[in-house]
Amino acid sequence: MTHDSTPRVDPALMAGNRKSLAGYQAQHFLWEAVDQVGVITLNRPERKNPLTFDSYAELRDFFGQLKYAEDVKAVIVRGAGGNFCSGGDVHEIIGPLVRLTAPELLMFTRMTGDLVKAMRACPQPIIAAVDGVCAGAGAIVAMASDMRLGTARSKTAFLFNRVGLAGCDMGACAILPRLIGQGRASELLYTGRSLGGEEGERWGFFNRLVEPEALDEAARKLASDIAAGPTFANGITKTMLHQEWNMSIEQAIESEAQAQAICMLTEDFSRAYHAFVAKQKPKFEGN
Repeated sequence: MTHDSTPRVDPALMAGNRKSLAGYQAQHFLWEAVDQVGVITLNRPERKNPLTFDSYAELRDFFGQLKYAEDVKAVIVRGAGGNFCSGGDVHEIIGPLVRLTAPELLMFTRMTGDLVKAMRACPQPIIAAVDGVCAGAGAIVAMASDMRLGTARSKTAFLFNRVGLAGCDMGACAILPRLIGQGRASELLYTGRSLGGEEGERWGFFNRLVEPEALDEAARKLASDIAAGPTFANGITKTMLHQEWNMSIEQAIESEAQAQAICMLTEDFSRAYHAFVAKQKPKFEGN
């Protein structure tokens, strides 16, 4: 008689890790999830939707939970009242920061960086719907998203330099050059100037521009199209897009070979084949 030492995974335990986030009760932003599309709305329109210590932390924790969500396949981040986000609240964040010690400041900057890490690590593609002011930490949230829709009147500013800080905030020096190029990123981070909507589209920061009144609908349409796709495979795509920044071409090709082989084991791959044979549109179920 042989002894099988292969570790067994308890299906009940795995099921316990999955959770529904459609009914999540947000404390520091608005949240709704309809038809597998989740929408985060930064909701302090009277101040152009600035972030606070509490909203930073809740956003960080919430994006961390999304990796276990079974009812959210794509996420939209937007702002209320015609603006995206004006950055860290001057009175609730900037003021208190000048009174903190170096260890306390490092705890804060690590916490804000953890928000970006959580956004990049969650498997759902994130769409930033950017209208109006998109500054400081708001610009970072847009940058950390997977896609960005903007308007001609949007104004994106990485304005850390203008308040006496370095442009290397929350991963900006790593991510922004990959979106728009080293020279253009350098200009924005050294000057803190605003990037207009049309210029942002031309530079590749925005995927496309839409009219302000059509922004929410366009973001939801894009998110719905993604949510209807093979969501397990989309999660693999997001993972590889992020991880391959630190790989050689040879490593990337091998990693993609392994990732694609895993996707070929999914039912969605089989569904797509049988739908093609039947001359039908596949209906993906995310497994």
